[in-house]
Amino acid sequence: MRGLIGRAILGLFVSVSAFAAKPEAVPGEYVVKLKNAYAMQSASILSQQLGTYVKSSIPDMNIVVIKQPVFELTDSVVKTLSQNPMVEIVEPNYIYRINKTPNDPMFTRLWGMNNTKTPGVDINAQKAWDITTGSKDVVVAVIDTGIDYNHPDLKENLWTNEAELKGQAGVDDDGNGIVDDIYGASFVNAAKPTGNPLDDHGHGSHCSGTIGAKGDDGKGIVGVAWNVRIMGVKFLSADGSGSLEGALKGIDYATKMGAKILSNSWGGGGYSETLKQAIERSNEAGVLFVAAAGNESNDNDANPTYPATYDVPNVLSIAAIDNRGQIASFSNYGRSKVHVAAPGVDIYSSVKGGGYDTWSGTSMATPHVSGMAALLASNEPNLTGIEMKERIIATAKPIQGLRGKVRSGGMVDAYMMLTNTRPTPDQNDPINWATVTASASSAHPYASKANETYEVRVPGAKQISLYFEKFDTEKEYDKVEIFDAAGNKVQTLSGKNDDTFSNVIDGEYAKIVFTSDDSVNRYGFDVTKAAYR
Repeated sequence: MRGLIGRAILGLFVSVSAFAAKPEAVPGEYVVKLKNAYAMQSASILSQQLGTYVKSSIPDMNIVVIKQPVFELTDSVVKTLSQNPMVEIVEPNYIYRINKTPNDPMFTRLWGMNNTKTPGVDINAQKAWDITTGSKDVVVAVIDTGIDYNHPDLKENLWTNEAELKGQAGVDDDGNGIVDDIYGASFVNAAKPTGNPLDDHGHGSHCSGTIGAKGDDGKGIVGVAWNVRIMGVKFLSADGSGSLEGALKGIDYATKMGAKILSNSWGGGGYSETLKQAIERSNEAGVLFVAAAGNESNDNDANPTYPATYDVPNVLSIAAIDNRGQIASFSNYGRSKVHVAAPGVDIYSSVKGGGYDTWSGTSMATPHVSGMAALLASNEPNLTGIEMKERIIATAKPIQGLRGKVRSGGMVDAYMMLTNTRPTPDQNDPINWATVTASASSAHPYASKANETYEVRVPGAKQISLYFEKFDTEKEYDKVEIFDAAGNKVQTLSGKNDDTFSNVIDGEYAKIVFTSDDSVNRYGFDVTKAAYR
């Protein structure tokens, strides 16, 4: 079989610069880690020696939070303080936000666990539940906006701090610095944490329901883990935002109070060494840190987002897919830095006030994986966080649309995870088909206002797929459209898509239409072969 060769047009190269948005931070506030020799001094002495106002401290971490006049430039403050011999690390008190896209109440309730529209595109929960439905010995900390601990579907699976529950009201019975932290703690006001993680937003309760809404109780929904203990760790406020200081304290609290899995459906800020160190402490404790990849349609390999792309061994980064097995349009991705995908579009779960709603986001994908990890920890309690991460990645089932988008090339599978079984290759993925040489290439770089047509034919094939060895166009503006012989549009590609097979095209023929505007001229594309069956 032979492929047809497309014609190319040379064009002019124009280059532009792109600027990333400046990370959000609390105005005038900085997180400063002190060298050991200076850590135990009083706030007044530290304020004098640092030449600034010490707002609060985290003694266990040798950290103080300082306030500077808001008109001072961040770079200048960081540079000046970094030169102080007392200081080990200084960084803005970054603001983090929940990874939820706007509600889209269209379809499906628990399709992520049992997909009747596209069978197989779910986490295979029903087969997993034949092995285990979870254990009250496993604690999952939902580090988020809190939890509605009065919700009828959540209250039976809440973690409780027995020392505080059986202790005296208004007293720090367990001596952890927080009074009456029965169901968890709140670090929204990080300088004065409280023992009340009640959700005033809804996001944390939505995540909690997917992780562990009580199962087999004849009401509401069921979580991935029917039986589990959910710890509410609130650092995001009613508007969905929180500070680096709050995140640091929340992660350390969850780790020290015995959580085995930390579920993190939030992101933002810039790179933070102190946040990385907090995650490293959870890693040293054998904890799994599950993190949402983010909702900016971003390549996390090229443009890291945090905390999902910290290079810490226990971080498991999660992309979102829809109920057809396609990566969600909003989801971040990364061939190396994003590990697996999970259901994250139109996810039905619990919200504050005892209700339910349908939300979308990598925030909704993350708790599917956190719930799975709870099943795994229930079944194999001696596994470390790193071992759970490795198992979840290794047993992900391959899906064509995820190859090259996540490290595993697939979506999570709870049954395969519990049985430690490697899934079989996806026979609908063109990577597993026979191939024939085909050639269609744009100019490199391509021309402005291009409008070019290429044809590829594989005689006798019932279905074909085009392989783009290289693909780099201005995202959303310069695009490749693929049509079948009947003129039906099969796919539109734009942006960065190296080493990618197209969607499957019925029949032996494909037409490629390439159009560009007159602003940015990138490499273009090269089709080098076609898969067929």
